[in-house]
Amino acid sequence: MESALPGVAGAGAIDSLILDPPRAGCDGRVIGWLALAGPPQVVYVSCDPATLARDLHLLVASGPYVVDALDVVDMFPQTFHVECVVALRRQG
Repeated sequence: MESALPGVAGAGAIDSLILDPPRAGCDGRVIGWLALAGPPQVVYVSCDPATLARDLHLLVASGPYVVDALDVVDMFPQTFHVECVVALRRQG
């Protein structure tokens, strides 16, 4: 995504985006682009609550996004693994 994002973003307006990064979370370039010029709606799917919290802090504390909804999905019963799905909305 890090290498494809500039071309896709330059091709026209993006209405919404679904992020499903690896366990390490979003690359800083992706978070930076979202903070500066991200779409009105983002759905972030995460398998690691810690990196999700880090990325959400950057997006929400920097001001452009608010959390509309957050769900925790237990897709792997009888393990400690969960998926988190967060709906973000760009304000202003």
